[in-house]
Amino acid sequence: QLQLVESGGGLVQPGGSLRLSCAASGFTLDTYADTYAIGWFRQAPGKEREGLSCITRSFIYTNYPNSVKGRFTTSRNNTKNTVYLQMNSLIPDDTAVYYCAATATYGGGFSCLTANAMNFWGKGTLVTVSS
Repeated sequence: QLQLVESGGGLVQPGGSLRLSCAASGFTLDTYADTYAIGWFRQAPGKEREGLSCITRSFIYTNYPNSVKGRFTTSRNNTKNTVYLQMNSLIPDDTAVYYCAATATYGGGFSCLTANAMNFWGKGTLVTVSS
């Protein structure tokens, strides 16, 4: 059974940085098939869940909002079976619950950035940006 555990959230002042981690079990990042994808989503209060980035075996797809571009970076460590979301220069609008999600039936392209396409979800980690 594929499982995802996020960590790294918390309270940070504007301008600060956080690195979120998503530890995956049930499949290994360095050997996973083209049918898998793992991604980052976030849901701010009163807003819909939005896809930020996803990692497939060969590519990293991003759909960062304009407000995020240049500040967030997605990466992975195959040895640790973990994906990361590095968030710099945080602003209050980044306040949200951040989720890691995965699918074992990846349909290709940017489909992994759609919440409905993901079959497995972590519990989420809350990021609060406030002074």
